[in-house]
Amino acid sequence: VQLQASGGGLVQAGGSLRLSCAASGFALDRSFIGWFRQAPGKGREGVSCISSSGGPTSYADSVKGQFTISRDNAKNIVYLQMNSLKSEDTAVYYCAARRSAVVLSALRNFRSYDYWGQGTQVTVSS
Repeated sequence: VQLQASGGGLVQAGGSLRLSCAASGFALDRSFIGWFRQAPGKGREGVSCISSSGGPTSYADSVKGQFTISRDNAKNIVYLQMNSLKSEDTAVYYCAARRSAVVLSALRNFRSYDYWGQGTQVTVSS
């Protein structure tokens, strides 16, 4: 079982990036997926999460209206579309997966997940 996060990079403020979280060894459409980020010197912050099988989504207040989480079940990938990027969005972004059912609110806690990707760096220049 592996998760692979990709799509990070260097972008100017106001630009966009789309992060991908690809899974091998299990089906993402039956899993609960979360995106987290960690900036230098800061703790891990929950950014967005999505319930299994296209269920409800949740976003941190800091990214509402700016980020969108979605699934492509055929490709076994979960995306995080990030628009209007700001310097404060600079961080390493991680995706995580949980295979057993849990309430949406629990997905905001990084301790709720079983598997983690390796992280992808997002740097927003001002």
